[in-house]
Amino acid sequence: MAKYAFEMPLAAALPIVGTDALFPVRRVYCIGRNYAAHALEMGHDPDREPPFFFQKNPNNLDASGVFSYPSQSRDVHHEIEMAVMLKSGGSNIPVAEAMAYVFGYGVALDMTCRDLQARMKKMGRPWEIGKAFEHSAPITQVYPASTVGHPDQGRVELKVNGDIRQEGNLNQMIWKVPEMISYLSEYFELAPGDVILTGTPAGVGPVEVGDIMEATIEGMGKLVVTVV
Repeated sequence: MAKYAFEMPLAAALPIVGTDALFPVRRVYCIGRNYAAHALEMGHDPDREPPFFFQKNPNNLDASGVFSYPSQSRDVHHEIEMAVMLKSGGSNIPVAEAMAYVFGYGVALDMTCRDLQARMKKMGRPWEIGKAFEHSAPITQVYPASTVGHPDQGRVELKVNGDIRQEGNLNQMIWKVPEMISYLSEYFELAPGDVILTGTPAGVGPVEVGDIMEATIEGMGKLVVTVV
């Protein structure tokens, strides 16, 4: 048995609907600009360009229902996304086989410090300071594919204090789930426990302390998060 210099921190894990077992999180990949309308609102061409990804940290995923506003930002935005959880992995996965690697799904928020992200873009530096900060990915429990199937269409909606801010449909994704899995596997060796956030529809915008966000994706539960 390995001996460590100090006690290992607890591994990040998410609850799974219908069981007391936990889904262990290994890595979190996030695709950028995967809905045409969102690409346009961010000032980019929505044509089907090659996908690009960035990463959040495993312990950024937070199922507590609370989002702590980061002290170093003054412009934090909501981005509702479907999360895909993998049960197996590998390299160079064919698109036609990719869905066999999926364990389940969830509703997530890719919270973004837009001011810090913009500063990093301007300086030509990585985005982590604006994307991978603490508790930056509120998320639901994991919904196993064995119960919800493999959703490729369905309404996506985010409300803030009861007002609709974002709405779209999963069928509007430019790069579909099997394509994302296949593409990622060309550059990374995917593995059980990997999570993919699949992009956000148009309507991203700021939140303030005291706001209540309600994120829903048809066929899954509702993610309710309070900004504190």
